Amino acid sequence: MGKFSIGDRAEVLDEAIAGIVQKVDGDRVTLITDDGFPMQYAISDLVKIEGHISVTNYEVARIKKEKELPKRRKAPTIKPKERSAPKMEVDLHIHQLVKSSKGMSNYDMLNIQLDTAKRQLDFAIRKRIQRVVFIHGVGEGVLKEELHYLFKKYDNVEFYDAEYQKYGLGATEVYIYQSS
Repeated sequence: MGKFSIGDRAEVLDEAIAGIVQKVDGDRVTLITDDGFPMQYAISDLVKIEGHISVTNYEVARIKKEKELPKRRKAPTIKPKERSAPKMEVDLHIHQLVKSSKGMSNYDMLNIQLDTAKRQLDFAIRKRIQRVVFIHGVGEGVLKEELHYLFKKYDNVEFYDAEYQKYGLGATEVYIYQSS
């Protein structure tokens, strides 16, 4: 752990995510991931990567300015078929994720479910899938709360209760804003 400055390269502990520090706010750090997404982490979840190319504030400002320039690009024509592309569904019921949950603590099961959710959300972002429905069931609502906490870490997603008629109260839909 160490003090982070804007422009530092950092990696997230326990996750295959790295990026450049964009903002430091108390014990929260906003990281622009290598995929170009801003994500917030606690300083304790990050490790500074030393010995890599250092970036000056001038370079950071130049890159930011470059990114802000409007890119003249022909909007890709979306085929009608893609417009109503089906949502990706991720069933987080534990029996869907492991052969047997026998002998697993609730904590272990919750971690498997959250890891799966994070992996699938990152996959959807990489593959430019716009809507993902996470089926978490009703239960005591612990998984739902944890999922909402996870989704709040992403600046480019919005989430809400999924279609009631289809899923009841046991699912959350995530809408991913695509960066052009």
